[in-house]
Amino acid sequence: MEFESPKMSRLPTIRRLPAYLRVLRQLQGEAWEHVSGTYLAEQLSLDPVQVRKDLTITGIVGTPRVGFMVDDTVAAIEAFLGWQNATEAFLVGVGNLGTALLGYAGFERHGLKIVAAFDADPAKIDVEIHGKPVYPLEKIADLAARLRVRMGILTVPEIAAQAVADRLVVAGITAIWNFTPVALKTPGGVVVQNEDLSCGLAVLSAKLRNADGS
Repeated sequence: MEFESPKMSRLPTIRRLPAYLRVLRQLQGEAWEHVSGTYLAEQLSLDPVQVRKDLTITGIVGTPRVGFMVDDTVAAIEAFLGWQNATEAFLVGVGNLGTALLGYAGFERHGLKIVAAFDADPAKIDVEIHGKPVYPLEKIADLAARLRVRMGILTVPEIAAQAVADRLVVAGITAIWNFTPVALKTPGGVVVQNEDLSCGLAVLSAKLRNADGS
């Protein structure tokens, strides 16, 4: 099933929160104590009213003529997103994309820690890639139970996506970050976030054609 929760109507805001964090962390590095909603709006090409509405869902409120406390706002956003405590995850499919994601250090700054990877290729098993051990698919259930991992990142070939997703579900995985173009069928209680790179490319290509006037 697609991601569904009481927060669904706030998804556009939730998608913007990491952008606020990037600006705020930069300001922390420059020793800013306060920042105005207008400044944040200018940095992110947003309306100041939208900024205040977005930040309200985290519980943070600005002070008139002073703005938002930078440190408090960072903490509020991280708490709302659950990024103070790392969520451990498995990655399945150690191809080019999977390997790149294993090597991306930014995940841990955002509360995600990939603790192991899995693949069907014998040549990739029992090796470490970017410091992460790679195991055969057959070990997913055992390790998920032992490590209490509940999130899976899916970067397998399209033809294998549903079968591997089924294996993850049986293993007790309740959240799947799906980087394949397949519309996964999962039971209730399993949330799926789809990241179809072809859709992103289509949008970028359309914007490029529009910018070129073609």
